[in-house]
Amino acid sequence: MHDAQHIPFPQGPYVTGAVCQVCGRSIAPGEISLSSLTCPCSGDNGILDIRYDYEAARPLFTPASLAAGPRTMWRYRALLPLPDAADVPPLATGFTPLYESPRLAKLLGVARVLVKDDTRQPTASLKDRASALATSQAKVMGLTTLACASTGNAAAALAGMAASMELTCVIFVPASAPQAKVAQLLAFGARVFTVDGSYDDAFELCMAACRVRPWYNRNTATNPFMTEGKKTVAFEIAEQSEWSIPDRVFVGVGDGCIIGGLHKGFADLTSLGMTARLPRLMGVQAAGSDFLYQAWRNNENVLTKPAIQARTVADSISAGLPRDRIKALRAVRETGGAYLRVEDDSILQAIPLLARSTGVFAEPAGAAALAGALTAAQVGALSPDETICLLITGSGLKDVASAIQACTGENLAPVPIPPGSRGLERVLDTLPSE
Repeated sequence: MHDAQHIPFPQGPYVTGAVCQVCGRSIAPGEISLSSLTCPCSGDNGILDIRYDYEAARPLFTPASLAAGPRTMWRYRALLPLPDAADVPPLATGFTPLYESPRLAKLLGVARVLVKDDTRQPTASLKDRASALATSQAKVMGLTTLACASTGNAAAALAGMAASMELTCVIFVPASAPQAKVAQLLAFGARVFTVDGSYDDAFELCMAACRVRPWYNRNTATNPFMTEGKKTVAFEIAEQSEWSIPDRVFVGVGDGCIIGGLHKGFADLTSLGMTARLPRLMGVQAAGSDFLYQAWRNNENVLTKPAIQARTVADSISAGLPRDRIKALRAVRETGGAYLRVEDDSILQAIPLLARSTGVFAEPAGAAALAGALTAAQVGALSPDETICLLITGSGLKDVASAIQACTGENLAPVPIPPGSRGLERVLDTLPSE
């Protein structure tokens, strides 16, 4: 084992330690290192949750103090595990738009629909939040290389953030990853290994490499700090809603880290006394990758439940064995939410529906949030006085093939037209009169 494996992770001024999500053991801040990212008692399953001194942090986490901060995720730095003097990536990460969509509200039969648009991140996905924190921590630790396994978005986020901080990164992706995502990795200068297998296979290979190389391990769940980066989206939803929490938040779920981050962020706000309740978190899974839906519906133990064979068009939420499954299940159970299961066809149909209703172009995993909300509405789970939020986690430009597939058969294919007025008259006649 390389000496760097024993370097402790940096902590923020208000971090008090961590707690194992399996056995409840308290872990001191200095005990978390590259070689000890999980609980020593519970092994790889012992995912940690970072804890803070909320009373001490409260003066820096008021509406007025936050409004005076940068319009990025770093306005919430008081509740992030990073020293005050640490450098952060120059890419403006976070504080993405929150839109209201009356059209979707009418369609879903609710009072209000909010759309949190994380397609507007530097590399076009919510994963930038975690990778911004990862690269900042790596700099503090004196590490020059970061690594992760990904279906594409986390990898692109890490590669982009690493490039902006003059760091290198090593990426393991399944060979089936969309080419647009692989192109991002190559453009950012990442060293890319395509694995002839699933995301879970790529994850195991990356973990094995991180055990023998002095690399910052950015892998979801195993690295508990990734939840902390992703929780900033909950802070933003609350602040941009003027601290009026939506009744429900819908989000696509694969590995479970994003929904775990949502739960952590909203829970932090109640611990600070800034909000009085948690929204119901609604996790949306593709029918071909529904490990958490099965576990929630059947009340199964996620630590003993075997992996499933995951297959879905929504590659970003394809996970046969969700790595953050403990936090992901707890997020739904402790907020009174639910897991929803949607077919790939429903996810694809949600892509143009979301785009035409809001102007937000989502990849399948992002559009899954709307597909889940439609399912909830169809079964009568939504009330007419509710405010719901759809968290759109990634841009449609990440997977244009799926977008094209989603629009096939709608008579919207490009129409060839020859030059000259005769050709123009012919095609204009096919359009409805105004």
